[in-house]
Order: sequence, then structure tokens, then C-alpha cells
Amino acid sequence: MNRAYLLVVLLFILSSCGKVTTNNEYEKNTDVAPGDNTVNSAVITEITPSKERGILHNHPKYLVKNEGQLSIQDSKTAYEMCVKALTDYNKAIRNGTDIELDAFIDNENLKQYIQKKIQSQYRISNKVEKIDVGAWEVEYKEDVDGGFIYLKLPAEIHNTMGSWGEVTEFLVRNINDRLVIVDWYDGSKDSYDFLVRGENLTIDNPNIWNESEWVKNINSKQVEFSGTTRH
Repeated sequence: MNRAYLLVVLLFILSSCGKVTTNNEYEKNTDVAPGDNTVNSAVITEITPSKERGILHNHPKYLVKNEGQLSIQDSKTAYEMCVKALTDYNKAIRNGTDIELDAFIDNENLKQYIQKKIQSQYRISNKVEKIDVGAWEVEYKEDVDGGFIYLKLPAEIHNTMGSWGEVTEFLVRNINDRLVIVDWYDGSKDSYDFLVRGENLTIDNPNIWNESEWVKNINSKQVEFSGTTRH
């Protein structure tokens, strides 16, 4: 009798323990059996929001097709990056939205120039809705530093009321297998670059923002330009 009673108690305890499932066991089950929709749904519901928040703050990296080199095969990705940069730039000026220059530019001198350029032109009015790029030009050029891509983008900027056109030139390099803009110039008459950097420039020097004397001169012109636009 006593033995039978002890056996029943033991079976009850073992049965109860088998029903306990911890969060750790859910995670293990997810790894072992990813096809189990019930388990996966429980885990995904808990972790998806934090993952999505991370994605919203991470810009895509524009990578080269072949590691360690740049070629004309990278022109499509370079084009997409420049269009995105141009769109974010115009929306930063007109719509007051953020632009993360780190997503497109590696050189600190060029980043500072673009930031000052945005600040000088900043005015939230007649917001930008979209940008259409026409027949763009691209050329790959060799040099001792691994070559660079030249792009010329004629763009139509559409606002809530009307639109206007501008032609922007970009130089793109491969930095650590990532495409980055190393020069950015809008030569439209009376544009910011036209007035600060000069008119009718030939954009063909991918190292120009590393030239300290040239950068120093441009910084001085930016200060002068900011002073005149305030009065």
C-alpha cells in the first residue's frame, strides 16, 4: 500500500515538471525547430520592435561588386547612392528632415562643407515631394588610388508648388569596399557651389577635399558667403 502511494506521488511530481517551459527553452526550441510557427511567433513578437528600431537608424551601405576594387560595374550602385544623397539633401533644406552624411561621405572636410551649405540655404517652405533624374552620365577613371567614378545627374526637383532643375556632379571612390562620395558640385548659375567654389569648374579631382590649403580657402569663402546672406 505504502509503496503504491509513493509511486503515485512520484508520478504526479514528474508529470508536473514536464509541463514547465522556460523562456530559455523557447529560444532553444526556436533554434532546433525553426519550422514551428507557434514557438517562432511568440519569440518574434517579443524581439521584432527592437530590431525594427535599429533598422530605422541604419542606412544601407553601398558596397562594391568586387572586394578590393572599383569598376564601371559599380556605376548603378553609385548612381543609387548619389540620388539618395541628393534627395535627402534637398529635403533637409526644404522639409527640415535629417540627413545622415555618414551614409554617403567619409571625408570630414566635405561633410562639414555640406553641413554649412545646408544651414546657409535652410528654409522650410514649398516642400520637396520627389526628385526625377534625367539622362545621367557616368564614367570610370583610373588613377593611382584605385580609380573613381564620375557621375553627372540632371535632376528635376518637384515641390508642393512647381519644380526646378539642377545639374549635380559627383565623384565616387571605393573606401574599404564601400562606395563613398568624395566630391559633390552643383554648378547651376547662382547656386551655393557656383558662388562659393566658383563657376564652370571641371570636377575631376577625387582628392580635392584632402588638400588643406584649398579646403582652408573654401572655408573662408563659406564664412564670407554666410555673412552676406544674413544682411
